[in-house]
Parts: sequence; C-alpha cells; structure tokens
Amino acid sequence: MGFSFHWRWLSLPLCLLYLVSGVRCDCTLNNMEIEGGNFTLTNELNIGSRLIYKCPEGYYPHPALTRLCQLNSKWDPLPKTYLRQQCKLVECPDPHVLEQGTVLPAQEKYYVHNRTRYECYSGNNLRGSSTRVCKPNGKWSGKTPICSRDTGDHCADPGIPAGTTRLGNVFGIGDSVKYVCQENLFLMGSEKRVCQEGGQWTGIEPSCYYKYTYDTPLEVSEAFGGSIRQTLTSLDSSENSQEGRTIRITNNGTLNIYIAMDMSESITAEDFEKSKLIVKKLLTKISSFAVSPNYEIIFFSSEVNEVANIMDFFGNKKKSLQSIIEELDKFTTDERSGTNLDSAFYTILEQIALIKQETGENFKDHHHVLIFFTDGGYNMGGPPTENLQKIKNLVYMNPVGEFQISPRDEYLDVYIFALGAEPYDETLKPLAVGADGEHYFRLENLNNLDYTFDQIIDEEEVKGLCGLHREYNLDESSDSRQKMFPWLANIFIKTRKCLGSLVTPKFILTAAHCFEFDDQLKDISVQLGILENGAREVKNIILHKDYNVKGRENLGVSEFYDYDVALIELKDAITISTNIRPICIPCTKETSEALGFVGSNTCKQQEQRLLPPKNEELSFLTASALEKHVIAKLGDTRESCISHALQANGITTTNPKDAVTDNFICTGGRQPEIDHIACTGDSGGAVFKNYQHRTVQVALVSWGTTTMCSSGEVVDSVETSRDFHINLFRVVPFLKSILGNDDQDDYAPLEFVD
Repeated sequence: MGFSFHWRWLSLPLCLLYLVSGVRCDCTLNNMEIEGGNFTLTNELNIGSRLIYKCPEGYYPHPALTRLCQLNSKWDPLPKTYLRQQCKLVECPDPHVLEQGTVLPAQEKYYVHNRTRYECYSGNNLRGSSTRVCKPNGKWSGKTPICSRDTGDHCADPGIPAGTTRLGNVFGIGDSVKYVCQENLFLMGSEKRVCQEGGQWTGIEPSCYYKYTYDTPLEVSEAFGGSIRQTLTSLDSSENSQEGRTIRITNNGTLNIYIAMDMSESITAEDFEKSKLIVKKLLTKISSFAVSPNYEIIFFSSEVNEVANIMDFFGNKKKSLQSIIEELDKFTTDERSGTNLDSAFYTILEQIALIKQETGENFKDHHHVLIFFTDGGYNMGGPPTENLQKIKNLVYMNPVGEFQISPRDEYLDVYIFALGAEPYDETLKPLAVGADGEHYFRLENLNNLDYTFDQIIDEEEVKGLCGLHREYNLDESSDSRQKMFPWLANIFIKTRKCLGSLVTPKFILTAAHCFEFDDQLKDISVQLGILENGAREVKNIILHKDYNVKGRENLGVSEFYDYDVALIELKDAITISTNIRPICIPCTKETSEALGFVGSNTCKQQEQRLLPPKNEELSFLTASALEKHVIAKLGDTRESCISHALQANGITTTNPKDAVTDNFICTGGRQPEIDHIACTGDSGGAVFKNYQHRTVQVALVSWGTTTMCSSGEVVDSVETSRDFHINLFRVVPFLKSILGNDDQDDYAPLEFVD
C-alpha cells in the first residue's frame, strides 16, 4: 500500500520531554499506529488534540478515522487490541438498487477501481451511465443509471442512486419521492423531491456517503462554481437580463460576501495557514468579475476575530482588495482553543442587521453569500440554528418557518465546506442554504481548492470577459495549456508562420512584418489555439500606416521595425468559449475593470500600473503554448538594454535609438535574471502580464539581435542577445481606429479610455 509508519517507540520520549518541560503528557501514542498509513496530531499530545489517520489514495483508516484526546487522558474512541487500526480498500455504495435492469458483474461488495455494467430488461430504456467505476473518494463515476418505460408520467423517473432506497413510484405533478440510505451510509442532497409542473424535480439528486467519502475539487468546482456564478456575473443594472434570467446584482456594491474560517484546536496549524491562502485566492478570483462585492471576513474559535468589517465598504469608506489581503497576511494566532460556531453566525447576523439599517429601502436589492470553512465541531455557545433562522428572516424580509419557501430565497446562499477527516455532518448539513444547487461539500483537505476556485470564473456566463484564463497546468496536456492561453493564435502565410492574439471575436493582433507585399488573402489562415482543427478564413489585413521596413536604410538600419503591428480581420466572428476567448489590450474600459480601477481612469494610469519605470516580469509564448519568461528593462535600465541592438545584422549606425525607438520594450540577456529568447516563429505573439487573474497584453514580439532557435523552443538568452517588442501603449491610436470604430455594423467595437 505504499508506506507505513510505526509510532509506538515515540511515546516514551515524547512524554519524557513534556515532563522535563513541566507540561503534563495528556495522552500517549501507545497502540496508535496504523498498518499501511500514518497520522498527524492537531495539538501534539495535549488534551483536546485530535489524532488524524492518513492512508494512501484509495484506502481509508479503519476502524477509526480520528481519535480525540479527552480530559481523562484517554483517546476517544479507545484503540482495541483485537481490532488493529489499518488502511482498508475504499468501498463504494451498493449499485444493486437498479429497478428493471441488471448490474454486472454481480458482487457482494464493490471496491475502488471495480467496474460495473448496467443492462435494462426488455421494454425499458437506459438513461444515465451504462458503465461506472468506483472512484478513490468512495463515489461512483458517471451518472445514476435508470431503466424506465415511457409511462406518460409528468416527470421522468428520478432514479435510485447507489446505496439508497426510494419511497414513491408515481411521478405526476405534486407527487413526491423520498430517499433513505442503507446501513453505515448517510444521505447528501435532497431527502425529498417533488414533481413540478415544468416536468422537473425539486432539489438535487441525493447521494449516499460513507464517513470516509469526500468531494473532489472537480466535483466541488462544478457545483459551487455553478451555483455562485450567476451571483458573480452581473450586468449594469437590475433591469438587465441574460439568457432569460434576471440579473439582480448591480455594479454599485449590492453583493455582500461573508467568509468564516474555523481556527479552533481541531483544525491543524497547516490547514489554518492554507485557509488564509484560500481566502486570498477566493477574493482575487471574485475580483475578476464585473461586480465589486463587500466583504466580512472572520476567523473563529472560542471568540471571533474580524479581519475585514463589511461596514468599511459602505459610503465613502470603500476598502481596497489589497488592504484586505495585507490584513490576512498579518493575521496570526497562537491560541486556538474551543469552538463557538454560533458566535460566527451571530457576528454575521449583526452585520446584516447593520446593512439593513444603513441601506433602508435598498436592502431588498442586496444578495448575501455566506461561506463557512469548518469541521462543525463546537463545545461552546450551542447550535447556530437559531441565529441562522434570524438571518433568513432578515434577508427574506419576513418570518419564514423551517420548511417554508420564501419568494426571496435566492437572495441568501450559505455554503458549507466541511473540513477534517471526520466532520460533524449532522451539525453542518442543516446550515447549508440555497435556492438551487449543492451548498454542502466534504473536503478531504484544502490542498486543491486553487483548482476549485479557478472553476468559479471559468464559466459560460463570463467567457466573453477579456483576459480570463486558467492559471495552472494540471497535466501538461494541450487541453490544459489551451485553457491557460485561450487567446493564442497561429497564423500561416504560405510557408511562413507567425503568432498572434485574439483581441475581439473578429480580430487577431499580430506583427506587420509577418506579411509581404504580394501576399494574397487566400494564402493566409488563422488557427485559434493549439487544439483547433482546420483554419479560419481571413477577410482583411490592416497594417499600421507608419510601418516601413526600409524607412531608415539611410541611417544604417537595413530593416526598420517601428510600428510593427497589424490586425487580421476574420471572415467570421469567433464563437467565444472557455477554450477560445480574447486577451485584454491597453486603454480599453474592459481592461480598466480587469485592473481594478473604480470610476474614471486614463490610459496613462493603466500604463503606470502595468509597466512602471522599473524591471518588470513579462511573458510570451511558443506556437505550442509553452511559456517564456523575461524581464522588461524599463526606466534606468532601458538604455543599456537597447545598446545591444548595434550588434544585430544589418545595423551599421552607431546610435541604437535609430533602430530602437521609444515604441519598443527591450528584453533578453542574463541580468538581473536569465531571460528566455524569442525564436523564429514567435513573431507577432503577445507579450503579456497577468494581473489579479486577468491577462493583459502590453506588447507584441517584433525582432531580435540574434537567431538562436527555431519555432516551438524555449531557449535561454546569452549575455548579449536582446529582443524588442512593440509597446501597445504607443500604438493605441491605431488599435482604437479599427477596434473602437463605431461607424460600422460588422462587429461590436471596443470602448477605449482617454
């Protein structure tokens, strides 16, 4: 099973250490070892510490997942000499619940990686997955298989998920079905579902979990991202609609997000530190949207520690995202004692009441999203259900009973992320609140929530926003790289190749020198990304009017690349998707939003934020979307950088500024770090910077002093090699004249700032 640790020999030295230091050894490590795994302690061997067993993927600790050091200096549950602690194979719930069909192969139990096949009896049709695999997290892959006849019922057969028993077999309007889980399993999702007039069932399909079952980051991202995305993708006002839905959240700060993180002694110190990183990740992800939320951020144990007060966001006191992140970085705790979960809910209740008092009639437009990270264990303050009910009454704006549905239920979402090896599901599940979708998640650990929160913004409703991208390469695959750089374009001109970037659905930005005088439109094609089969046809090529490659021959520059910029107009507009979407370019209003500017701003302010007068880290790509990293030499270091232009072939002038005007950004060399160098075929590609999860193109690859590599390679610069990139801030009038042209009906123009 991969690894094994035996801890018995450690118990005596640890106790002696505590006795010497004057601290009582509350529990011992006698008989705590686990065959095939190891364990961690949340607070060493002190009373209240939790021992958490760890097993390799596909195994779970048995018979105990965790043990708690009690006041009597004994572990709960006590280890049993006749039942040794070991890592056992993960088992999935019983699939033999299929009606009108057969599950193959027939087994008494199904373990991780076991595969099942489903066949329906004659006269029945199969819906769902025909084959499923038992996954390492204790769930079946795919969708619940259902064998059913066309009976004329108003709602389709909702099926019987693995491990459940269903009560109810009539599916007319108003009819209901109920689910219970088999022994040793507990229910997640909807216990009761009702057939509605529209032919849909209320709630969400239930699942049966073992105590060791957890939700993967992908599962969480699909559910959490799906249910929160409508809240975070607002348009300009409450009157706007999108795809038939009314968008209620406006851009003037009517989305209130409350984040509560458990820091009690039952949460490991490692998870506490990770939780801070996760909160920062969540904040910066949400900042990628058009909305500007208000935040309440608290950490709680026996008391509540407030990192961000939501009232600081109202009126003229608007707090910046950066200031919140700085407060998070500074926040530490050495004392982590008991847990008062109710106090966290009470703090949020108080803040919602203050918002209602502050906003008056406008309170009805406020959407409240509560996000809790906790194991649900509390030993102080009692259950939080009463304060949760008060929160509901405030937001719903009228008293609502426990089983009543409010017409304002879409204005309140409570997401619960259950932490730890053994969260208190019976406490936490009733606290999840939301009109649609899953709101309760069981996390194995916090390690992969970066992936989860990336998915929140990687959704259909926001796919048109410039610069959105996936920030990591999950598996080095082409698909993963495509999502990291969804604006990459490969341009083919006869036997030549260049790169470009998608800047609107109709236009590709590239270098003017990619094209020659006798090129015909039929000889030019564009491939978006690295996955697209086939090529896009070109309608027009527009070169900057001041581009003239022979313009300075008389000064000793045989090839002059100033204003080396062009736009390719495609014959048909691109269908924007999560795989193909535009990059942000300078001096547009959309880029202002991406950079976090509030109110009016200028092109100069964007440039100061993206290209301050100092060395600045930038990137560009190969044709296969491999990333190259460089340091732009700006400010005082620029002159030294461009001096190397005199070493390029075809340059005889003694003044480097004859070849490298102020329109160029210089990179390359080995100081202060070793830069990558541009290769043949990289011309026209975007030189870009990621700013708070949005990508902004600041330049494009134009020319260099040396030819060191061919297309597709990532090669280090030598001491004297330099590359020169057209600074897009210097060619904004050209970009605006085409992309911002509102005197035509062929494409939607971009809106530029002054």
